[in-house]
Amino acid sequence: MLTRKEIYWFYGLSALFLIIELFFIYNEIYPALALPLVLLFLFLAFYRLDIFYLSIVFLTPLSVPLQNFYPQLSFNLSIPSEPLLILLLFILLYWFAIKNPPDKVFLFHPLTIAIIIYLAWMLVSAVTSTIPLVSLKFFLSHVWFIAGAYFFAYEIFKHQKNIPRFLWLYMIPLTLVILYTFYNQIQTGLVNQKAAHSAMKPFYNDHTAYGAILSMFIPVLGGMFFIKKDIRLSPNLVNFFLFLLFLTALVFSYCRAAWLSLVLATGVFVLVKLRVRFITIALFAIILAGMGISYRTMVLQKLERNKQESSTSFARHISSIANIQTDASNMERINRWKCALRMFAEKPVMGWGPGTYMFQYAPFQNSKDRTIISTDFGDMGNAHSEYLGPLAESGLPGMLSVLGVFIVAFITGLRVYANAREKWVSTLSLSLLTGLTTYLIHGFMNNFLDTDKAAIPFWGFLALLVVLDIRYTSPIQIPQHPE
Repeated sequence: MLTRKEIYWFYGLSALFLIIELFFIYNEIYPALALPLVLLFLFLAFYRLDIFYLSIVFLTPLSVPLQNFYPQLSFNLSIPSEPLLILLLFILLYWFAIKNPPDKVFLFHPLTIAIIIYLAWMLVSAVTSTIPLVSLKFFLSHVWFIAGAYFFAYEIFKHQKNIPRFLWLYMIPLTLVILYTFYNQIQTGLVNQKAAHSAMKPFYNDHTAYGAILSMFIPVLGGMFFIKKDIRLSPNLVNFFLFLLFLTALVFSYCRAAWLSLVLATGVFVLVKLRVRFITIALFAIILAGMGISYRTMVLQKLERNKQESSTSFARHISSIANIQTDASNMERINRWKCALRMFAEKPVMGWGPGTYMFQYAPFQNSKDRTIISTDFGDMGNAHSEYLGPLAESGLPGMLSVLGVFIVAFITGLRVYANAREKWVSTLSLSLLTGLTTYLIHGFMNNFLDTDKAAIPFWGFLALLVVLDIRYTSPIQIPQHPE
């Protein structure tokens, strides 16, 4: 029961808040109308961090670039997800330092160590960067992504009920984006490939980022269909419908890299199900790479004879994947990759600095490699590779640190699948591993880990694998938390 004094305070503060909001409306300061939401998130940040984090996950697919509202700005943030992640980073620093330090078994997990090495070298190469301010911002953005999506997510996933919540709270708003995209595509015709490239804007910057995320979650939806209990939050019929919806959306995204990554990841899924050893898969990949290098001249000659360009015909669109002669998208990727290699040759150890590729690559273009979409102004993206981008920006140690994270993550997923004590754990781990594999393959052709859209699910999947590894397969157990 509230006292009379408390009632007066409540009505007094409510009236003051209403007056302030009316003042903002009268003066047409419309962004201030978000003040109630800001206060709500501040309350959650200090009293319900789990809901605060899961809210960020839900808002990520629906977040839009700040420059959409203020195009004159020289910087960009994804609103509201990135400001909330920045706030979470500061809270996390206090929480870990004062209240609840991370479990040692987590801090010394091989994947956590690999991630710390990755961030440490990024910081070192940022210090020696050719454009320090750009590199510092790039480094800090990765810190707030990884702090929230990996380090804090681990704490959240200790509670088993939060595992399906995380997955569904990303997939539900992604479903809304899919329906929005379909609506835009239907206006111009579903087979209009050109319109499909921007139908998902402003939520995803283009069809490649959209396709990459769809291909990550399709294996998860497929795997959850076979989980009968423990982390199920939806009936099989809903799960099956969403699986078909995501698959259809991927087809009509016209993202060839996403198509290819899902097909190849399915092949990896089959190899894992057949219990083929990791060393066998790795040796096979090395042999294929060696053959590709040995017969590169023959392969390039064959590819150059393919003149099929991107098309609304699915068969022709698939055929155009191998066209490096006339397809502008493919040719520009090769141009960017060559620039990255030339940049690496000039600065092989420290690189040019994290995030600086787009500002530095122009002089490294050869006239014969330039395409109709080439640019000298740093306004058309980056190296289009999660591997060659770090090679140019952070040198050989930078690329090796990225590979270290990817390889350790893959091995962790295999270990959880092989040693899981419960059926749902092995099914979920293999689904996550297959989803991650789609991104690792897609990473040869595009890179999105500097965006919240890809960072939240990617680092979240890694945190999930670590929790499953520690809690359900390792001899050292983290304490059981009440559900």
